[in-house]
Amino acid sequence: MAVTTTDIATYVRDVLEANDEATAAAARAIVRSGHRGGLVRPAGAGHSLAAVLETFFRAGGLAFVSPLWHPDVLPFAGARLATDAERRPGLGRRVAEEAGLGPDDTVVIFSNSGVNPYPVEIAEVARERGAAVVAFTSLRSSEAAPRRSSATVASLADVVVDTAVPPGDVSWPPEAPVTSPLSSIANTALWTTILRKVHDLDPGLPRWRSANVEGNDEHNAALMARFEDRVTAL
Repeated sequence: MAVTTTDIATYVRDVLEANDEATAAAARAIVRSGHRGGLVRPAGAGHSLAAVLETFFRAGGLAFVSPLWHPDVLPFAGARLATDAERRPGLGRRVAEEAGLGPDDTVVIFSNSGVNPYPVEIAEVARERGAAVVAFTSLRSSEAAPRRSSATVASLADVVVDTAVPPGDVSWPPEAPVTSPLSSIANTALWTTILRKVHDLDPGLPRWRSANVEGNDEHNAALMARFEDRVTAL
């Protein structure tokens, strides 16, 4: 799928429509993990970590989410270090192996190009451990990007959610784009859609509630007690 419009709202609509089957498949994998006692394990590096934050410990989000991450891939810890870290062979494999992935887990990898060792290695370990792998990636960007691994995230995924982001993650001005990145917008819209589909499949799965609405602290405290031994970031 290619971006055929410069209008952001139209782009989001087209991406959601084109990924209707993929988001439904991702929702089924997540519900399966919830029913079997598994976890959703989101991962990303650089600005893809914005999408990981959308999945974890937020109002309306699923409670059985435990991120895979390393401080070196966070730009706030050093922008140059973060770029180096996602290209560094071995880091993603170490993060994934130490996480203790299992066949009941769903690993959700956010990676615009999907070519760097960090996300690719996480996908490889997830497959080795029998976990379901969902990739949020742009097939266009992946095809255009320089190869830094023996595979791409898309090639290793059970479900590919194609964000259709143009190479370079820029969209404006149309004749020579240099700004207005689209990947974060696409990831958030697609993940929100998956949450809706997860709810429709099983409205009883545990979800966080806003801490700024009266009466929700007790609900969240109970979820904390239930998951804190398995979700280390809590």
